Amino acid sequence: MKMLIIKNAYIVNEGETRMLDVLVEGEIIIRIAENIDDYPQGTEVIDANGKYLLPGIIDDQVHFREPGLTHKADIASESRAAVAGGITSFIEMPNTVPQSTTQDLLEEKFKVASKNSYANYSFMFGGTNDNLEELLKTNPKNVAGIKLFLGSSTGNMLVDNEEVLEKIFSSTKMLIAVHCEDESTIKKNLDKQKLVYGDDIPIKLHPVIRSEEACYLSSSKAISLAKKTGARLHIFHVSTAVETELFTNEIPLTEKQITAEVCVHHLWFDDSDYDKKGTLIKWNPAVKTAKDKEGLWKALLDDRLDIVATDHAPHTLEEKNQVYTKAPSGGPLVQHALQAMLEAVKNKKITIEKMVEKMCHNPAKIFKIDKRGFIRKGFFADLVLVDLNREDKVTKSNILYKCGWSPFEGIVFSSKITHTIINGNLIYNEGVFDDKIKGKRLIFKR
Repeated sequence: MKMLIIKNAYIVNEGETRMLDVLVEGEIIIRIAENIDDYPQGTEVIDANGKYLLPGIIDDQVHFREPGLTHKADIASESRAAVAGGITSFIEMPNTVPQSTTQDLLEEKFKVASKNSYANYSFMFGGTNDNLEELLKTNPKNVAGIKLFLGSSTGNMLVDNEEVLEKIFSSTKMLIAVHCEDESTIKKNLDKQKLVYGDDIPIKLHPVIRSEEACYLSSSKAISLAKKTGARLHIFHVSTAVETELFTNEIPLTEKQITAEVCVHHLWFDDSDYDKKGTLIKWNPAVKTAKDKEGLWKALLDDRLDIVATDHAPHTLEEKNQVYTKAPSGGPLVQHALQAMLEAVKNKKITIEKMVEKMCHNPAKIFKIDKRGFIRKGFFADLVLVDLNREDKVTKSNILYKCGWSPFEGIVFSSKITHTIINGNLIYNEGVFDDKIKGKRLIFKR
């Protein structure tokens, strides 16, 4: 069986950083120790030479646009970019065309990923106002969870029937992940601005339209419903400081019934960036104030927020460069999310151990992903080597997204991802891909 050893690496895992070697047999880590020298002849050797070895990043929220929106992105192109960014597993959302709202349509996506995905993969089943019967057929062992849009976004899968919502929360033991923005508040705010500006609303008003109030109303309502029904709730892309007060750090993560995610763009950008970036940083929920950004960081560090993800959601530049009401929300992030967070490590905003907890360990715990998210004996060898002392500038020529742009374009990161290993296979090595290697379907211990 094929063997691989990574030597002389600073391993960041479970709150510690130590120089160790990692020996892999086939897909599985079989040994972690200092100075492993008794490995078989013919073993592939990677000398890390003091680089940092992390568990592969698990991104719990991406939109890879396949099927039906493949002019923007597809599973192959975006998973390839993800691998270059150190993301070894992803969970993709149901708002494609057609939407993943039946078991047959969901399985079609799994079939495509089995042939085309560079990274390990799972998908969310999409809940609607009228598909509860299909939703309840979802297999908790091989599907990541149920996704509900409580605010409209790309693909408009808005669930706005309160009776249906309570039935969904009451009927499934699966993790329910929600996009929380109050639709009536947003509509009222949008109509007010359209009276003044028509369709050409200044982008700086995006967080006024998709406001703090809209987010808080919806998040607090979802949390109240989860507490009433006992549902397992996970709130995606928290974007305001006030929302963080809804979450607790007083019980262990594995005992939480209500968990929450923050996204890289809400930790990096604030409303002062709209003048320069325009609709390129138009997301739902909106990038908000510097005070909100600081509140999100505080909640991330004190464990009220549990996961850092991307909400990678590409659109073409042609689409993004339209007037406000026509420019879609979302942007590409998987290739640069880890580097953005490592920039925060460099600036002492977060420790590298804490970053690994939020991007690797906690997604595995929250979704109960089998044998991933940690560097442990007996676990799949999903690993990323990063050089913390090597600059990497984001340019048009090295962006791998199908849409061809990044909100980080022009940024010089202080770190570079040099190697990505998936299921024991070196898939990415200093910019070169092994295109024969494909990821595996994630399995969940539920």
